[in-house]
Amino acid sequence: MDDAEILDRIHQIVDTERELRAHLAEDPDDAADTRARMRKLEESLDQCWDLLRQRRAREEFGEDPAAATARPVPEVESYLQ
Repeated sequence: MDDAEILDRIHQIVDTERELRAHLAEDPDDAADTRARMRKLEESLDQCWDLLRQRRAREEFGEDPAAATARPVPEVESYLQ
């Protein structure tokens, strides 16, 4: 996956997240399922951003950006902000 594909995926996830937030506002009775789906999307989004950062760092330092790999959700989610 190249940078453009990762950015496209990020935009898709953000669009889906917006749709889910709108759905939640319209149908609060479906909150548990919608929140679970949103959490999964947030995890995927964090993975995409992490992969994009890895690729850009590799390129900056003369390494092959294609060698970057998506890290597991628990690893990405445990980063300190």
